[in-house]
Amino acid sequence: MTEQPAPAEHVRQQLEPAAADAVRAYAARTRANADQLAAVLEDIAENGLPSVEACTPWEELRETHLARLAKQRPAVA
Repeated sequence: MTEQPAPAEHVRQQLEPAAADAVRAYAARTRANADQLAAVLEDIAENGLPSVEACTPWEELRETHLARLAKQRPAVA
């Protein structure tokens, strides 16, 4: 295939440097999260599911996450 320049109406708009850095940081976080999920799934495939006793109930995980979110937001008067 030959590489041809894009037609003028399809020229991409460049991001500001700060915006490009933010997109790269988001991509890195997303990639890290995907790698972490893949590692967990590979562990499950290799070793099976963990015992119920070794797991944290979802209600506890939810409450921990909600508390973390509440700390990030200022209180509304």
